[in-house]
Amino acid sequence: MDEIMELTKVRDLLENKQYTTLRQTLSEMNEADIAAVFEDLEDAEQLKLFRILPKDMAADVFSYLDVDNQHYIISSLSDKDAAGIIDNLMADDATDLIEEMPANVVKRLLALASPETRRDINHLLRYPEDSAGSIMTVEYVDLKENLTVEQAISRIRKVGLDSETINICYVLDSRRKLVGTVALRYLLLMDPDELIGDIMHENVIAINTLMDQEEVARTFQKYDFTAMPVVDNESRLVGIITVDDVVDIMEKEATEDIEKMAAIVPTDKPYMRTGVFETYKKRIPWLLLLMISATFTGKIISSFEDALSVYVILTAFIPMLMDTGGNAGGQASVTIIRGLSLDEIEFGDMIRVIGKEIRVAALCGLTLALCNFAKLMLFDKVGMSVALVVCFTLVCVVLIAKVVGCTLPMFAKKLGFDPAVMASPFITTIVDAISLLIYFQIATNLLGL
Repeated sequence: MDEIMELTKVRDLLENKQYTTLRQTLSEMNEADIAAVFEDLEDAEQLKLFRILPKDMAADVFSYLDVDNQHYIISSLSDKDAAGIIDNLMADDATDLIEEMPANVVKRLLALASPETRRDINHLLRYPEDSAGSIMTVEYVDLKENLTVEQAISRIRKVGLDSETINICYVLDSRRKLVGTVALRYLLLMDPDELIGDIMHENVIAINTLMDQEEVARTFQKYDFTAMPVVDNESRLVGIITVDDVVDIMEKEATEDIEKMAAIVPTDKPYMRTGVFETYKKRIPWLLLLMISATFTGKIISSFEDALSVYVILTAFIPMLMDTGGNAGGQASVTIIRGLSLDEIEFGDMIRVIGKEIRVAALCGLTLALCNFAKLMLFDKVGMSVALVVCFTLVCVVLIAKVVGCTLPMFAKKLGFDPAVMASPFITTIVDAISLLIYFQIATNLLGL
């Protein structure tokens, strides 16, 4: 409701050309809230509003905008204004911008950026995509061991405004190796003549520049930090990662996993900003693969046509058995995929996992079989032999589906693939074929087909 009121107020002020009042209103708003207002404005209104923003807020608001809006605004600004934006962005935000822009825009922005900004961007761009080095920022407060508390506070006052955070300061030796940390609040409580080397916290937990961003997120979750230092292979401090970056990582990884589990090629763009043809390209590969693999179920059914012609009633239970098997396998796979993502489960736990899933499958399968047997006998009025075939198949299908659902994601991760690929659509296709084979085999043996 507040966002709607803010949007209405901003639009009214824009339309009535009350720019002084509008600037004052914007200066009292949070940068993230202003960015949210931008999303609901036309391009021309966005550019006009951006020009009205107080200069000290423009870069912060810009960092919250989505890529398409950033592209439009930065391309419309004069060289001087564009340079001001790129130079005032945090290094990691500037690098993200550069990575998303077309080549001609990148060339212009790098030419406009100050030498220091250009150096920081190039430094971050050299790290592999989705690594800690690619998402870190190089704006942090570093202190020397031989500084006094008074000197340290003086340095923080000097460089703090250009730093991502000043809550934690990082202590380096003469070779820029990370040797400790010290909290700002601790500095404020210490005697001004105390040496940083004497009061620093030496047990530092750091992240390597090449660590995968998913592992970075898990490390933050484990230690509950708001910022962590990033070091190279020689333990030299090269940057820091803050918790706002981790929130973005977790959102990105969760979205990617959901798309893979739904058999969709992951995309970075929001749904409403993805074109029809682009959406088609993301979905059609898996649909084609699953369609081709599903033809095996048709082959299995056609090979048992003679048996089905004798007991036509068996055909009626094929959808129920296939759906139950797919659902059972999907339940197991989602649970295991989540456990693998959170490092709660490892490949070495496979025997324990299979053992647990077998016990769960036995309980689920027997419960479903008993309920189904009562339905078949009381409502469907089928013969005892057909009911036994369906119910015995149901137990076997749930058992096999649970085992397949828990093992495939574990094998996928062991082989270096994303476990999310082995989610419901893929497992359902496999389980469908296995369900039919089990069904017809049991029917052949019990009914003498």
